[in-house]
Amino acid sequence: MSVFLRIMPTPTFLTMPAVGVDISDTSLKYISFDSSWSKKERKLKQWGDITIPNGVVERGQVQDKGQLVAVLKEFKTETKAEFVRVSLPEERAYLFETEIKKNTPLKEVRGLLEFKLEENVPIPSRDVHFDYTILPQSSEGRSVQVAVAAYAKETIQQYYEASIEAGLHPISFEIEAQAMARAVIPRDLGGAVMLVDFGRTRTGVGIACGGILLYTSTIDTGGDSLSQALRKAVGQDISERDLTMIKNTQGLIRGVDSSDAYEALLGAVSVIKDELATRMQYWHLRNGNSDARRINSIVLCGGSANLKGIPSYLSETLMVPTVRGNVWENALSLEETIPPIDRQHSFGYATAIGLALRDAS
Repeated sequence: MSVFLRIMPTPTFLTMPAVGVDISDTSLKYISFDSSWSKKERKLKQWGDITIPNGVVERGQVQDKGQLVAVLKEFKTETKAEFVRVSLPEERAYLFETEIKKNTPLKEVRGLLEFKLEENVPIPSRDVHFDYTILPQSSEGRSVQVAVAAYAKETIQQYYEASIEAGLHPISFEIEAQAMARAVIPRDLGGAVMLVDFGRTRTGVGIACGGILLYTSTIDTGGDSLSQALRKAVGQDISERDLTMIKNTQGLIRGVDSSDAYEALLGAVSVIKDELATRMQYWHLRNGNSDARRINSIVLCGGSANLKGIPSYLSETLMVPTVRGNVWENALSLEETIPPIDRQHSFGYATAIGLALRDAS
């Protein structure tokens, strides 16, 4: 899960930092840093956001590879990039945990895990690419836990081929939420963290322990659903820009002149809240209500995380402290550097930042 796919071995000369490329249904966001491995000295080198036309990627599945190649070529023209680390859609991922005997030789681990695929992934193992992370272990016990992430080969091949046809060299592919975890979760934070990527068309949910992604799912509600609810309340002719203004300045704060907007937004956000509560309950039951794996914080990212009042609303209704993520948490020292991306827009770059940080991990 750390570097998800090794389609081809990376040549030893590929030591220069790669550009983190986050591909969603609606946009391609990219980030790169200079070559410094020090957080205090690291500088942002390149960043940008390119619109992906409707229908090119749907729910993480590439529907029009030619159009995606065109977008990637535009990215290459803008950045002159050669090497990239690319996100993979959470919707298409299969994650599970399993046990292997302690001190199993590394050369045997993949073979053992291949036998576990059949019972955990609804795709024939011959059609699957997978990667794994051995979780931190105590000195006691005869076995260790392993987190496994798997994708259909076809899904990864689509992104790989599109990158190659655009003249790019993908070094690795990684689940969106794993890259986000690398960016926003403080490295000394214990317990489990729920990552909520509140995007335009959907909301991605990930749960990580010790920075390692162990669970992911998708809620089919995002910023567009909030806009639709608002239009019904305040008028169909209102522009998307004005809708965004209402969401970011009034949001979930009830006012005398904004009660209709408040009620509309509250109804839409409550759907997401209920889905998050269901996933939290499942996670805790799955882990036997273990204190070590109890979700003790929620971190919001994604462009729709700017909705005014949403951290307080989720904190109060889910009874878990909720904050908007600091996407520069592990990337830059804000005492030394003022990022050129303002805070409001930074939330959408969390995955791209985490991908770019892979070189420094």
